Amino acid sequence: MDDLTLKLFQLSHCRGIGRKTMAAMLKLDPQLKRVTGYTVQDLTGIFHLKRPCAEQFLRDFHSFNPHHTAAIYERQAIYPVAYHSTLYPTYLKKTDDPPLLLYAKGDPERLKDRKMLSVVGTRHPSREAGEIMRRLLAPLIDSGWTIVSGLALGVDGLAHRLALHGGQTIAVLGSGLYHPYPSRHGDLFRRLSVEQLVISEYPPPFRPERWHFPERNRIISGMTLGTLIVEARERSGSLITADQALEQGREVLAVPGSILNENSKGTNRLIQMGAKLVMDSSDILEELRIYE
Repeated sequence: MDDLTLKLFQLSHCRGIGRKTMAAMLKLDPQLKRVTGYTVQDLTGIFHLKRPCAEQFLRDFHSFNPHHTAAIYERQAIYPVAYHSTLYPTYLKKTDDPPLLLYAKGDPERLKDRKMLSVVGTRHPSREAGEIMRRLLAPLIDSGWTIVSGLALGVDGLAHRLALHGGQTIAVLGSGLYHPYPSRHGDLFRRLSVEQLVISEYPPPFRPERWHFPERNRIISGMTLGTLIVEARERSGSLITADQALEQGREVLAVPGSILNENSKGTNRLIQMGAKLVMDSSDILEELRIYE
């Protein structure tokens, strides 16, 4: 692990700061050479931290042994991938708010894939959702597209399982790798972390928090060329992902459904607002054809 990655690794384990402060530190000091000498006054004056947060950060920073922890993670086949690594996802790096460090378990070479499609949707899909997804995604999976999703119940899990049949998939967590969520997908998580790839911007000991999931969604959309929403209610995390994809300049695609189905209201609304209406896998490829 190079020195900059090691510093980011150490910072990510410290309480009292978030990713915006980390980004500000990096902007001021691109190699983070000054970070070991920061005082409470520096942190409150330069980075505008509240004093209790600054004190908490310094306690964590100076008591944390990054070499020891990195060795533990390595024995568990967990590897940090920093934003300056050749493995870091190309399209994610071009977003306005990329994670400075990802924790990866599985095959990190998957991060270099260019042909990626994110697939998200409701946690309570209809009976026909599985067949819709097979029809839409199987041709893409067979032609080498990597499916990115969030390991959630419902559409996310269906997307990962489809890709396990001879394809590639990446799961992005809203928690650390020690605490995959939801617990009902424990077996799927273990299989993906061996056969495919699971990543998180949160260090492995971090537990899932409600605010982690909207933050996680920007990674799902940012890694990929487009986001496909299969079924979604009008107010759902899937629509947050769609909004983030639009903000990142990525394609948004949606499967239409019955006006009587609550799970179609979100996707139908997206189509009204200009998302690509998807009825066949060729619709997806046509929208992303410049990347094929």
